[in-house]
Amino acid sequence: MNIALLLEMAAEAAPDRVGLVCDGKRWTYGELLSAARGAFELIVESDAQYVALLDESSEAALIAVFGAALAGVPYCPLNYRLPDADLAALLGRIAPALVIGDEERVIRVAGDQGHTIMAREEFAQKVQEIVPGEDTRETDAGEGVAIQLFTSGTTAAPKAAILRHSNLLGYILGTVEFASADEDDAALVVVPPYHIAGISALLSSIYAQRKIVMLPSFTPEAWLALVAEERITNAFVVPTMLARIVDAIERGTPAQVSSLRAVAYGGGKMPLEVIHKALELFPTSGFTNAYGLTETSSTVALLGPDEHRAALASDDPKVRARLTSVGKPIPTVELEIRGEDGQVLPVGEAGEIYVRGDQVSGEYKEKSALDAEGWFPTRDAGYMDEEGYLFLSGRADDVIVRGGENMSPGEIEDVLLTHPAIADACACAVPSIEWGEAVGVAVVTREGHEQPDEDELKELIRGRLRSSRVPERIAFVAELPYNEMGKLLRRKVKDVLAA
Repeated sequence: MNIALLLEMAAEAAPDRVGLVCDGKRWTYGELLSAARGAFELIVESDAQYVALLDESSEAALIAVFGAALAGVPYCPLNYRLPDADLAALLGRIAPALVIGDEERVIRVAGDQGHTIMAREEFAQKVQEIVPGEDTRETDAGEGVAIQLFTSGTTAAPKAAILRHSNLLGYILGTVEFASADEDDAALVVVPPYHIAGISALLSSIYAQRKIVMLPSFTPEAWLALVAEERITNAFVVPTMLARIVDAIERGTPAQVSSLRAVAYGGGKMPLEVIHKALELFPTSGFTNAYGLTETSSTVALLGPDEHRAALASDDPKVRARLTSVGKPIPTVELEIRGEDGQVLPVGEAGEIYVRGDQVSGEYKEKSALDAEGWFPTRDAGYMDEEGYLFLSGRADDVIVRGGENMSPGEIEDVLLTHPAIADACACAVPSIEWGEAVGVAVVTREGHEQPDEDELKELIRGRLRSSRVPERIAFVAELPYNEMGKLLRRKVKDVLAA
């Protein structure tokens, strides 16, 4: 099977239903399939080995992903926020490609690499003008590469993560019911097109036959306006987006959100204060925390709407603590917590998260990361409680090793965030002559509060955790560094603490 089948099924079942809204233009499912077939013709004519997108979310992203699938070449959306040198290096790794988007920039940084380059407007126009020929393609059995996404490369050169048609279909067919959306259902997509969450949002909404509404550039005001105008029923946000939406509502931005039945979030750690406020401000919305990775074709664990509301209402500390978890593994995925020796750890003990399932690729163009039994080491650290809820402790590489004792940055951060004057916190390892590594923390003071005393913060941690967790260095900063998906950039915090 090929992921193009998702669009073909939707267009055959409801060709006149609106499938996409972007910049005011509406596309039916029939029009989207016709455009994807036009893109197929363009791709074949160009002799491209990849289809790349260097642009914000638009109709070009949806048409390109299915056009590439029809043509049997990988779709490779690129991070348009990268510096020129980094972008040129990635473009060189996929040459020759059909590159859609920022024509001037691609010519400037990679004009000699043999790419076929089209502006978004030109691409969208041409795919509508082409009359597709007879479809004689042979659809592969699902082992071909559908998507290639470059990792963020925060600690090394970006790796090319490979997702095959079989991986993506394993996720969609296992989690989404075909044509399950009502005609009035609408999903607001604001995640960048080069992130797996953006791609999975397109595929799952197409298969459910839900209208996709794209917001190319996020602001909380624009997001709230689209929710009201298009009667949005489903949305996905990253934690920093939800924090800004909550702040905008509290500042008086109009918010007509009664249509919003489901809000999923993920991509980074959600501050407890933000989700508490969101649950109060969106009383009729069901919130879902979705945990997943590029290499797993998106979500592998979920904390669902009922669990959010139950945790918020409960007086039981264990139940309330579930708001800081990412829920339970989805039925189509196996998940284990393993120690350094590779052995499965008991309930409550932290280690590295391993996952296995049809949707799990664990594959890079450079090599496969799967073990002999198909398990993928996520490099995320975490533990499971006795009820099967998964709690993340950060990246496995982020663990602080002080005198041979492993410490989770997350447990230190959670304690710091209980202080009324602390708005955000990051704990990480700093060099120590005595211990090898010690705890360093960077904290952001909440607006309207005085900066707390360092000794006060140390006593807070000493009183809640062991004395070994008390930070050796504390830095007060205006804000912590996050990427566009809301992931905390600890390496940059380490640089601040080292200075």
